Amino acid sequence: MFVRRKRFLSLPIYSYSKSIGFPMAVKLEDIAKATGFSVPTVSRVITHSNYPVNAETRTKILEAAQSMGYKPNLSARSLRTERSFTIGIIVDDLLSPFTPSIVRGIQDYLNEHEYLGLIVNSDWNPDLEQEAIQTLVSRPVDGIIFVEYSHLAVSDILEQSNKPHVFVHRLFGTPIKNSIVPDDEYGASQAVRHLFNLGHRRIAYINGPESWHSSKKRLSGYQAELAANNLEIEPTLIQPGDWEFEGGYKAAQNLMGLKEPPTAIFSANDLMALGTIHAIQDMGLNVPNNIAVVGYDNRDFTKIVRPKITTMSMPVYEMGWSAAELLLKQIAEGREDLDEIKIKGQLFIRETCGAEESQRTKEERVSTTEARRIMLNKHPEV
Repeated sequence: MFVRRKRFLSLPIYSYSKSIGFPMAVKLEDIAKATGFSVPTVSRVITHSNYPVNAETRTKILEAAQSMGYKPNLSARSLRTERSFTIGIIVDDLLSPFTPSIVRGIQDYLNEHEYLGLIVNSDWNPDLEQEAIQTLVSRPVDGIIFVEYSHLAVSDILEQSNKPHVFVHRLFGTPIKNSIVPDDEYGASQAVRHLFNLGHRRIAYINGPESWHSSKKRLSGYQAELAANNLEIEPTLIQPGDWEFEGGYKAAQNLMGLKEPPTAIFSANDLMALGTIHAIQDMGLNVPNNIAVVGYDNRDFTKIVRPKITTMSMPVYEMGWSAAELLLKQIAEGREDLDEIKIKGQLFIRETCGAEESQRTKEERVSTTEARRIMLNKHPEV
């Protein structure tokens, strides 16, 4: 659950230098004088010490600190804790459809815990990735998060530095310790189960490129759900794809050209699902009346095309949040090799699957900014 701490609306009160008229930094002594508590007590509350402090006392001190505009001395805190409260974030591609939301989840969690994130883009280049690792390791960062990592060569520098590091959204390869990934098997099984519950028994699947981790897991989820419902796995109903519109279009043509075509098609991503819909429509058929379609990722366009696409979401924001949460835990408690953590997405039931309107996911018509404010318990500016 992602809950932002309560914000107080009191206006800040500053102390001013008589000589130059500029606001002076509020000190612990100022808060102690304003509240009537001792400086050590104020310090314990402000620094979130484990030393027991009365709840009412803690509330009064935090309210006073907020209203007086107190800002912690980061240099002093770094010296005291031997931490920089800075995290390095290495991304393969800042322009990826999923990276911005993952990074936003990371930064929101870091902000909640008064950490700063430094972002480095490696441009899908293993050499640049190694340079980025060396650059961050040589700087006073407390840990590193790798976002949408595709190759990650072994880094002796990273291991020797002993800096905590975690990975979020693996694209290729085998499972890696301390990584956050979408539960693609679960997502695919949910999509197929939904189509099965709507009465479909010939359910086809358009896969992504075979080398991709998500392709393997979604295919596995598709096959497992068919087997769980005693449905035969027919190789002709599984078509290769390429994540692109054209790949979905061509795969759908192949499927619809079968002697006994499917009644529903599950596509491994939304772009191929859109290509599938266009191919079916170009044949003079109707989605969902003649054939149902379900996609994967919950891209923004799925809510505005006609018909609106039923799809399994990629939990990108939650993955970023969880990655930051895991890293800060490793920083606080020490490095520990944990098995990958799988984050489940949500099935968004819309129009292309043929479900009754009463079964469709209720979605509020709010902007991305408004939705984020709601999730973080913030009010729009007035």
